[in-house]
Amino acid sequence: MEMNGLDRASRQILEALQADARLSTQALAEQVGLSATPVWRRVKEMEERGVIRAHVALLDREKIGLSICVLANVSLVRHSEGAVEQFERLVATQSEIIECHAITGEADYVIKVVAADMKAYDQFLQQHIFKLPGVASVRSNVVLREVKYETALPVG
Repeated sequence: MEMNGLDRASRQILEALQADARLSTQALAEQVGLSATPVWRRVKEMEERGVIRAHVALLDREKIGLSICVLANVSLVRHSEGAVEQFERLVATQSEIIECHAITGEADYVIKVVAADMKAYDQFLQQHIFKLPGVASVRSNVVLREVKYETALPVG
C-alpha cells in the first residue's frame, strides 16, 4: 500500500468509479486488470473506511431549472454567541446550499447556492440567511459560466 494506504490498483479502481460509478464489478475488474472478487473486496473496504463516501448521479443544474449559481461570502458577528453553530445548522438543512466551506480572509464562510433565478435567490437570502442574527454580511458573486466543473479527485 502507498499514498494514504492506497496502492496502484486501488487508485485505478477509484479513478474508474469517479468516471462511472455504475460500472459493474466485472467491468471494473477488466479495467484495472484484476479478477472480480479482489476488486469487490477492495471497493467494500474503501466504502467501510470512508474513502468512497457515496455512489451518486451528477445532474445538469440548468436542465432541472436551477439556472443561477452564486458563490456567497458570509461573515458572522464575532461576539454573537452560538452564531457559528446556528449558521452551520442552517447550512445543513438548506438544499439550495450545495457547498459550504469555512475559510480564512475577510469572510468566515463561502457557500455555493443554486436557485431557479435571481428572485428565488433573493427569497432564499431573505427567508433564511438574513434571518440569522449572527450573520453580519453576505457578499454574493453570481457565476456567469462554469469554466471547469469536476468532481473527480486526483488519485493517480
